[in-house]
Amino acid sequence: MSCLAYLAPSAQRRHAWWRYMAAVPLVIALGACGLFGGDKDEDPPADLIKFKSTLKVKKLWSTSVGGGSENLRLALAPASNGVHIFAAAHDGRVAAYDPEKGRRIWRNKTDVPLSAGPVAGPDHVIVGSNDGDVIALDAKNGVELWRVQVSSEVLAKPALSGNLVLIRTVDGKLTALDIDNGRQVWGVQQSVPRLSVRGTAAPVVTNSLVISGFDNGRLAAYDLSDGGQVWNLLLDPPQGRTEIERLADLNATVQAVGNDLYAVGYQGRLASIAIESGQLLWSREMSSYAGLAADFNNLYISGQHSQLVAVARRSGRELWQKDVLHNRDITGPAAFGSSVVVGDFEGYLHWFDPTTGELQTRVRAGSDRITTAPLVVSDTLYVVTDGGKLIAFRGVAPKRES
Repeated sequence: MSCLAYLAPSAQRRHAWWRYMAAVPLVIALGACGLFGGDKDEDPPADLIKFKSTLKVKKLWSTSVGGGSENLRLALAPASNGVHIFAAAHDGRVAAYDPEKGRRIWRNKTDVPLSAGPVAGPDHVIVGSNDGDVIALDAKNGVELWRVQVSSEVLAKPALSGNLVLIRTVDGKLTALDIDNGRQVWGVQQSVPRLSVRGTAAPVVTNSLVISGFDNGRLAAYDLSDGGQVWNLLLDPPQGRTEIERLADLNATVQAVGNDLYAVGYQGRLASIAIESGQLLWSREMSSYAGLAADFNNLYISGQHSQLVAVARRSGRELWQKDVLHNRDITGPAAFGSSVVVGDFEGYLHWFDPTTGELQTRVRAGSDRITTAPLVVSDTLYVVTDGGKLIAFRGVAPKRES
């Protein structure tokens, strides 16, 4: 969806500019988006098809986290530390909930426009803001432990590793903070193109490395201890004559399975990479900004036009592709039991069979858009809507007739 692209700011104007752009994304696909003429319905979202449901889904509970974030494209998604479910809202509220009943354990009003997180560990909950605030809360009671300012807007879920908090900001920086006090331990930076797609790939920790994609089409791995670069791969070389054609953002968070890493670019390739060396194992044409998920055998990718694609993890061979949600602006997928689940712009959740790609069932979480991929914890799926609702679902296969 090129409607999400915007121009990168100068460093001097970064805080005010990014706050403004969080509320008013610069639309660049003029014909497709209907600005300055053109047909608004040139390629409309697909209507929902009727089908026979083969899966029963139970809504466990629903609760309001806080104020909505419609059309802001924020990285606010539920998180778990194995004890509680945590969620944050754009109006600054962060809360912890009982995973079974949805009872609120605690809530903290941070009073900043939150844009990313939370990420949760045994003792800490971390969130980031449009203004570059990074805030650490006590996971047990929500009390604020520390608050620091980083270089620009945080639009990617932070990552935790031991005594480090890893933060990716929209100015191309990856920063490691001390989890006890927020002090910067190390920082690295990649170049940022003048035109980029709104969104930032979250850092991923695996082995002794932190790995992240960047807006310049590069995927890089850094040593957790000191930020030293271990490898740097140009996964998506910019191509084309115009700046729009040359968008090469790696906004989808990478997936690590065993010794292999999987990444997909906005207008480029899906690739498998060896984690330790950065060696490219295989690649194929694929475009996505929403994301991908993995199970033991397969990868599932939410494509640029909301097609859902399954490929073999070892070879990259396409297994199936479903276009029934064409242009419905689906989320990244979540592998959930014997299903693959995505949300869409009308608040629907769609369950697909991971073997055949056939629809299993559909439920509506609410009328607001679902922007971030669902969270799976054991046998429960959690989703946050842009209206600030947190909802828990559980799927149960129907009984076979004897």
